[in-house]
Amino acid sequence: MTIARLHGGPLDGQVLPLEQADLDKFIAPYGEGQIIYRRTGAPENTGDHDGPTTAEFWFVEATEDINPDPDGRDA
Repeated sequence: MTIARLHGGPLDGQVLPLEQADLDKFIAPYGEGQIIYRRTGAPENTGDHDGPTTAEFWFVEATEDINPDPDGRDA
């Protein structure tokens, strides 16, 4: 199993399992659109006895505007 560490964007700091270890992009639904993260660097912890493999992904874009308060409750 490979773990994605997400940086930047609305999922900053999240750690998620990846179904495919060789993904170059992580695309997830977010609101009415999608958010896109891109892999940077090589995977870490790829040995048999050093824990799960991890990959760093950095926020690239969102297909829709990201509004942290879509219903106005925080006003």
